[in-house]
Amino acid sequence: MLTYVLRTLLRMAITLFVIVTLVFFATRLSGNPVDFVLGDGITQEDRQLLIAYYGLDSSIGTQYWRYLVSVFSGEFGLSFLERRPVADIVMERAWPSLKLLLSAVSFTLLVSVPLGILAAIYRTSVIGSVVMVIAFLGYAVPAFIIGILLVLIFAYTLNWLPVVGDGSALHFIMPTLAISGTLVAAITRFTRNAMLDVLSQDYMRTARAKGLPEWLVILKHGLRNASITLLSVIGLQIAGLAAAGSVVVESIFAWPGIGDLLVRSAILRDYPVLQFGVLSVAVAVIVINAVIDISYAYADPRIRLAKG
Repeated sequence: MLTYVLRTLLRMAITLFVIVTLVFFATRLSGNPVDFVLGDGITQEDRQLLIAYYGLDSSIGTQYWRYLVSVFSGEFGLSFLERRPVADIVMERAWPSLKLLLSAVSFTLLVSVPLGILAAIYRTSVIGSVVMVIAFLGYAVPAFIIGILLVLIFAYTLNWLPVVGDGSALHFIMPTLAISGTLVAAITRFTRNAMLDVLSQDYMRTARAKGLPEWLVILKHGLRNASITLLSVIGLQIAGLAAAGSVVVESIFAWPGIGDLLVRSAILRDYPVLQFGVLSVAVAVIVINAVIDISYAYADPRIRLAKG
């Protein structure tokens, strides 16, 4: 087990290094941020001084080396726009993103797991078919389309829900639904498949033969044995949500989280904020994946042996 954990940690380090490298060079493709931030109302001499101040006058190789040194030393620099440490800026946005993530995950679990169980129990009936059609539709429609439709219907047409910010519980409804659309669809399908695998097992027939109520057989013996697979899938879906879904949805609803900050920093070419924000999200995703991987392997040694 120790060898497996060490290999997982090594994969984490390699993945993180690749992400750090890709983010650095991708941000440099958009040009010099000084020209974008300051515009035309600056002398050439002041422009050169500012470029030198931010270290942008060095070669790309030198900038990359300085960036690696700063990352591994915990010094992430100042925002080009706000002139504040980028760690402070990103951390200020972390809590709103976390609240939205918890809201979306809670709603997803409350809806998708029961739907998946129903789809497995009534797989040959109309109920199972309707649930799976809804799941496929949710999986096919991107989060930003769901978000835009929600805004058009519930904000502009019906004027029921607020669009911008996170000031009240009502502000959570549309972003939560937008993020949860794909998640509900995916976890419903995985729950159905996992339950179908266990419903035909001998221990399920034995539990029914003992005279236990059907709901108890399903929840205690069925869902519990399917939970190992479900937990791994749920964890991976949460990781994907942190990496992509929330970025788009936060931008649509002007949610004051990391996703909205990343989009704004990319548009305004605020390299330090963008680099640290992407790095923070990447670390969260990598850690979640590693924890799930190790936990799954610990629970099922066959996974550990298969992955070497």
